Amino acid sequence: MNASRIAPMALYQEVAERLRQRIFSHELPPGTWVDEQALAEQYGISRTPLREALKVLASEGLVTLKPRRGCYVTEISERDLDEVFSVMSMLEGECARASTARATDSDLTRLRAIHADLEKAAAAGDIDGFFEANQAFHRSLQEIADNRWLLHVIEDLRKVIKLSRHHSLFSEGRLEQSLAEHRDILQALLARDGELAERLMRHHILSGRAALARIADAKVEADA
Repeated sequence: MNASRIAPMALYQEVAERLRQRIFSHELPPGTWVDEQALAEQYGISRTPLREALKVLASEGLVTLKPRRGCYVTEISERDLDEVFSVMSMLEGECARASTARATDSDLTRLRAIHADLEKAAAAGDIDGFFEANQAFHRSLQEIADNRWLLHVIEDLRKVIKLSRHHSLFSEGRLEQSLAEHRDILQALLARDGELAERLMRHHILSGRAALARIADAKVEADA
């Protein structure tokens, strides 16, 4: 039996999740035309649940539906990244501010433990490990902030950021810079200084955008 085939009773959400992961891994790179017939055959499903799945991905900004031309994996421009990171900095800044007021002692202990993982990964030069711990730290702050609408918007914007062909931590010196920024944010949280935590988080997010821009500029110079 073909392991990639989806059982007929599977919901369109499962199809959407499989396609989402293929997009995030760049197996389906930005700009790729989505061959509906081929995918339907590969998954062993009709085109109806596939089209429903594509509508879900379109609502998340991961694919673009073009009349009479079909469906394409969204290409994200430098301007898109500027705009998304600008919004993200405000949203994650609000999470940090709200967390200083709502965090319990147990929450702060958990954040310290995650930060220890960041320190360990940075010392080992483990970019993948650092990225995972970084994601856990931000997600924990979002959970502590306890605003499901804020979390929903942040998750959707992070999906769009994943369309970028680059990873900010690969910019020279960014891992060390990010770690220092996390140290400052943690100290502001422990001090229950909401205004400082918000300001530091906004700076942290925008620093990540600046790192992506440096990578993009270097690629342009290398290709010139």
